[in-house]
Amino acid sequence: MLNFRIIYLNFFVENSGEDMAASDSNAESVNPVLRVSQLDALELNKALEQLVWSQFTNCFHGFKPGVLAHFEPEVKAFLWLFLWRFTIYSKNATVGQTILNIRYKNDLSQTEKYQPLSKHQKLWYLICSVGGRWLEERCYDLFSNRHLESFCKTKHFINFVAGLLKIGGLLNFLVFLQNGKFATLTERILRIRSVFCQPQNVRQIGFEYMNRELLWHGFAEFLIYLLPLINMQKLKVRISSWCLPIAGLSNSENTLVNYCKECSVCGEWPTMPHTIGCPHVFCYYCIKSNYLSDMYFTCPKCGMEVHNLQPLKYKIEMTEVDFL
Repeated sequence: MLNFRIIYLNFFVENSGEDMAASDSNAESVNPVLRVSQLDALELNKALEQLVWSQFTNCFHGFKPGVLAHFEPEVKAFLWLFLWRFTIYSKNATVGQTILNIRYKNDLSQTEKYQPLSKHQKLWYLICSVGGRWLEERCYDLFSNRHLESFCKTKHFINFVAGLLKIGGLLNFLVFLQNGKFATLTERILRIRSVFCQPQNVRQIGFEYMNRELLWHGFAEFLIYLLPLINMQKLKVRISSWCLPIAGLSNSENTLVNYCKECSVCGEWPTMPHTIGCPHVFCYYCIKSNYLSDMYFTCPKCGMEVHNLQPLKYKIEMTEVDFL
């Protein structure tokens, strides 16, 4: 998400520069809003709705499960109506817009001065936002158990209209990316535009920070892709063999007896001792399990690969090793 936001800013910052041109010092003058700020306001509105709904459902944790299931669309519509009353209706701005110092302007007026929304625009905004979502959520329940031909036709018609609205929303978003006006289809239909409440300074963007973040995230993704391809155990053994080389190894019986004191993998007394072609000894289960999991397994002591797994030929008793 961070990479998308950074790329989005880099791509549209030049197109949005004209939106931040200095305006008159009059508090009633119109100040266009950046595309990013309009999208941020929409995300803040969604976050507020989710927060309000989660807090509301917490009040019914002590009740029987599913008590709100049958009336959930109506309860949500009532909550969104409550939010509309104290945001759009009274302040001409949503909660997200208020946080970002943004409000709606009646774009039907011919003057450049700020004009608040008319009552008709506010009511239609309520119908399109709250009523449309309620109808979309309740449509399935209203017509699922109805088998009459008239109800089926109505259901198909509503689904067709919903599909057209989604296509229109997509086209509107593409146009919004081009000219920076009317982030949603409802705003374009009602001709309500987002403007700053007060004159804003030019938004300074640190491109050095963005480039550093992009470079770091790309490097981190490369490491996440590369690390599973590295055989860490073999690399560790190879480095240890370079740092602690073992020289002067003898194939005599006394040298082999000395290495028979402990398993080269677990460090304990070797159980069913086996060799792999080097002077070191392994427990049968230690060397077998490691070789099955890694066919390129090498001796942790000297780094020799497994050539042939054979049981130890020398019969060494515990008393002999203790005596040594």
